[in-house]
Amino acid sequence: MNDKPVAVITGASRGIGRSVVIALAAEGYDIAAIARSVDSEGMEILGPEVEKCGAQFFPVGLDISCTTCQKEVVANILERYGRIDVLINNAGVAPLQRNDVLEMTEESYERVMNINLKGPVFFAQKIAREMIWLKQQITDYKPVIIFMTSVSAVRSSTNRAEYCISKSGLSMASTVFADRLSLEGILVCEVRPGVIRTDMTAKLKDKYDKLINEGFVPQKRWGLPEDIGKAVASISRGDWNFSTGMVFEISGGLNIHKL
Repeated sequence: MNDKPVAVITGASRGIGRSVVIALAAEGYDIAAIARSVDSEGMEILGPEVEKCGAQFFPVGLDISCTTCQKEVVANILERYGRIDVLINNAGVAPLQRNDVLEMTEESYERVMNINLKGPVFFAQKIAREMIWLKQQITDYKPVIIFMTSVSAVRSSTNRAEYCISKSGLSMASTVFADRLSLEGILVCEVRPGVIRTDMTAKLKDKYDKLINEGFVPQKRWGLPEDIGKAVASISRGDWNFSTGMVFEISGGLNIHKL
């Protein structure tokens, strides 16, 4: 069994996931980095960056929506490291096409919900069960589960309703898991990013540049993946151990309700 704590991050190859991996590796976690393909350019670059931090890097291929594939992945991580201390449920997608809610298709809805909600919920369930067992095996074991949602959990976008619905559902999943797992000594939190500069938002750069310049984001800048990485590192290392069920909105002030 590993002496060092182990972090599992889904959607690890780029954007927010990549920054979370680097932040946790720098905190002293060995890494199990999950992506749809372990052969992607992002994963090939990520491995050496993690190892520079003195951490082990274990790339794992998984389509998070394949719930029947998850058990084997969890078993492989435990076989490699013997423990899982932190789960960051980060994997998620936007709709392939932005259609008005009145034109939203069942195919798009099912795709987004399977990846953004169903997959993460059942992955958290499987890992939570292992964490409960591991608490009896490891001294000073302080497991953490983080659900990565979005300000879209509480803000409507009528041209990507399936995304908003999936993130709203994931927000409630975080609450339910926090409630249940508080009985087991497992901290569960939600991290809710705002407008973050990633591949997902790149196509909308001009739109968001204009909105940010006009004051849509009170702190008047894009969020960076590193902003999310810092928040996850803080929660994971125990800075918020009396805050299970907490929503950490990292949005530059979008949470401010003003007239």
